[in-house]
Amino acid sequence: MKPKRIHHVGVIAKDRAMAEHIMDMFQLEIDYEDDVQAYDSHLIFTKYGPVGDVPIEFIIPRSGVLTQFRDGRGGLHHIAFEVEDVEAAAAEFREKGMGMLEEHAVPGSCDIMVNFLRPRFSDGVLFEFVETVGEPPRKK
Repeated sequence: MKPKRIHHVGVIAKDRAMAEHIMDMFQLEIDYEDDVQAYDSHLIFTKYGPVGDVPIEFIIPRSGVLTQFRDGRGGLHHIAFEVEDVEAAAAEFREKGMGMLEEHAVPGSCDIMVNFLRPRFSDGVLFEFVETVGEPPRKK
């Protein structure tokens, strides 16, 4: 499986204030926001811009295990690769004996389907596979 590109870098923010602080620090602008039911979280994606061609996805969890990430402090969470077909990518890794977080891909933000390679198969790094299935509601 060869990724098309890095789609985004995921950062868990304990609250919106943390995400806004980081965006202010680096003069990042919001591209769009959405909710992810599968992980009961609000997402803020930054625009492509001054720090390169890779946006940051701030994940603000409302409940569940993500609220306890790094003892509730938040931080760097995952690297997301865009792929042509998220189910095919998952099948390829399963054929190699590697497990995925989800049995089948789940909706991420409104424009993507996602699944994650369990980090025990990638030396502790969490990688997300992203298939683009629509256009996000970008801010103008």
